[in-house]
Amino acid sequence: VNKQVFCVMQNRYSPPSVWLKEIVEKKIIGEVFIVQLNCYWNRDERYYTGKNWKGNQELDGGTLFTQFSHWIDLLYWLFGDIRDIQAKFADFNHKTLTEFEDSGIVSFRFNNGGIGTINYSTSVWDKNLESSITVIGSNGSLKVGGQYMDKVEYCHIKNYSMPELLPTAPANDYGAYKGSANNHHFVIRNVVDTLKGKTSMTTNALEGMKVVEIIERIYALRKPDRKS
Repeated sequence: VNKQVFCVMQNRYSPPSVWLKEIVEKKIIGEVFIVQLNCYWNRDERYYTGKNWKGNQELDGGTLFTQFSHWIDLLYWLFGDIRDIQAKFADFNHKTLTEFEDSGIVSFRFNNGGIGTINYSTSVWDKNLESSITVIGSNGSLKVGGQYMDKVEYCHIKNYSMPELLPTAPANDYGAYKGSANNHHFVIRNVVDTLKGKTSMTTNALEGMKVVEIIERIYALRKPDRKS
């Protein structure tokens, strides 16, 4: 029996993400030299206390899985797979809350050319700081920033005028903390339209598995101790 497996990668639908995909695929920014992904969020006792699975290594998986996998999906979706991974990890203020680190700095090379870094932390005080991506290319530079990569903060590209983008959906609000943009209705619509034969799925199981593989390759560099 033919089965279709859909992955929920809703951040691909945000207008800045759609715009950035075009900028990269059409080489409007030229050859990609450097990509920097920054994910600086707050996840404190308000998030972890009383939640049996949150912070548990086996059930939660770690900060890159539970908080930032959608941003690593964007990195992979836009620039492809990575290699030559190096990483440093630290646990600044989650030693009594989680079984894993809360922060890390990861560097690598893209298989398609260029180098990149992922800088992440959930040790930001009180509220999320930013989710951003900066791209340096042969034809220019750009930065998509905001708390949830929801706005183009800088765009300077040769012979290019920045278009006006559609507004980004507000972040998912869970009370004490917030998550990424609420684009899940686009995912549901894609599932329905695909099953009706009107379109094709936007994220298949292999892409979701690739994101898991990338995170696992990063986490393979963890050391046994959690000292910062």
